[in-house]
Amino acid sequence: MLRIAVPNKGTLSGPAAQMLQEAGYRQRSDPKDLLCRDVANDVEFFYLRPRDIATYVGSGDLDLGITGRDLLIDAESDAEEVLDLGFGRATFRFAAVAGSLKGSEPGDLAGLRVATAYPGVMQRYLTEHGVTAEVIRLDGAVENAIRLGVADVIADVVETGATLRQAGLETIGEPILRSSAVLIRRAGSDTDGGGYKQLLRRLQGVLVARRYVMLAYDVRADALDAAVALTPGIESPTISPLHREGWVAVQAMVLRDEMHRIMDELYDVGARAILVTDIHACRL
Repeated sequence: MLRIAVPNKGTLSGPAAQMLQEAGYRQRSDPKDLLCRDVANDVEFFYLRPRDIATYVGSGDLDLGITGRDLLIDAESDAEEVLDLGFGRATFRFAAVAGSLKGSEPGDLAGLRVATAYPGVMQRYLTEHGVTAEVIRLDGAVENAIRLGVADVIADVVETGATLRQAGLETIGEPILRSSAVLIRRAGSDTDGGGYKQLLRRLQGVLVARRYVMLAYDVRADALDAAVALTPGIESPTISPLHREGWVAVQAMVLRDEMHRIMDELYDVGARAILVTDIHACRL
């Protein structure tokens, strides 16, 4: 039975459970439950603190897990990323009081005190850039570290930047890390099992279904080439003759973000009865 770790709370918890449900897996009905067995799919889901998931997967106690890329790196475990799941996106950045640093390059951190709740991420960054700085680990309220005299710079997850501005800080330099939810496994682990491959295919299918829609329309045969140029599909569009002579029906997958533009351009080349349908699941 495949054993998978899922975040039990926080911003990753709900979207992770939703994605697994869309992939056809049973999820817990009570948020207090710590275990859910999906007998039909031969999977056990363990609901754990997001920060602990990489440790359990890296040790081999669990086969797979869903956590943030930032938490994976911070854990410094033997787990590795398998698939970007496309939700829980966040940016990890430096921040400081405006004008307090010499510059915004990595070398400008040399000799400074950097407060963060992600010491593993921070130490890896400093090592990669050959910079020596003091890393101060805090579990929360990192924005107050400079005001309280604990640090010169902070490194934290930044979404809108509103919290930083309230603390009188501004972001500095380029992002340290762009994070999102990822599927992880133990590095070098055997993933030939059918359960793992099935899960991966299903999650990839959900990602495609979220990005694409099915577009269907009718068009005159003499305008078909122009229409197909707008809707080439994943491999090739499906084209069927209509009872009305000289007309064909076309179906193709198109990117959700581009569907309105494509519909307008199809109309301009003579397509009619243009319909969009959501894709709930797929295998490519």
